[in-house]
Amino acid sequence: MLPFPTGAELARRLPQCVFGLGAFGLGISLIVRADLGIAPWDVFHQGASSHLGLSIGVMIEIVGVLLLLLWIPLRQRFGIGTVLNALQIGFVVDLVLPHLATPRPLVLRWALLLGGIVVIAIGSGLYIGSGLGAGPRDGLMVGLNERFGWSIQRSRTSVELLALAAGVALGGSIGIGTLVFALGIGPIAQRTLPVFRLPPLRAERDRDAERPLGEAAPPPTS
Repeated sequence: MLPFPTGAELARRLPQCVFGLGAFGLGISLIVRADLGIAPWDVFHQGASSHLGLSIGVMIEIVGVLLLLLWIPLRQRFGIGTVLNALQIGFVVDLVLPHLATPRPLVLRWALLLGGIVVIAIGSGLYIGSGLGAGPRDGLMVGLNERFGWSIQRSRTSVELLALAAGVALGGSIGIGTLVFALGIGPIAQRTLPVFRLPPLRAERDRDAERPLGEAAPPPTS
């Protein structure tokens, strides 16, 4: 498990993490209601939820918890933010979706899609930048990188394509929005993360200071 933050650190980081995860859930909801195609993981969530008779939000939570089990053989460390990610995003999706409708004009649907991507990128920057732990899907990507030596790009692409293929097979919604998300989320998130990234936890800084000279620090989990 990641080092537990001190009281002052938690008071600063937890609101940022919670707000970021809420924004992430809102962004997913906007993209779903745009009805132009959803993100690869959400294609899987949507397809699986339709077969199991569950809401997409509950499916997001179930998949998040199951992915955490894969962290065990991959030796990934989780934090408060990891657990919140697994539970909060799906809760927000189920909270927001019933209050949104798919607009008829195509320009408004595109506005929902693009707005959702930007909101998710901001949410990602906030929750990852809080330093309270990677989300289940991000941690899986990092775990494959550390355990098997796969590049981050290969790990991410492989996992996303597997989720997308499974989602399509289950009847999830795929469209131009899926491609736009895949191409757009990375560059936007790359710009939001530096804005919101906080310094490492004090315990992490102390551990790095005690590491013998010349010993490499472990790669970040975010």
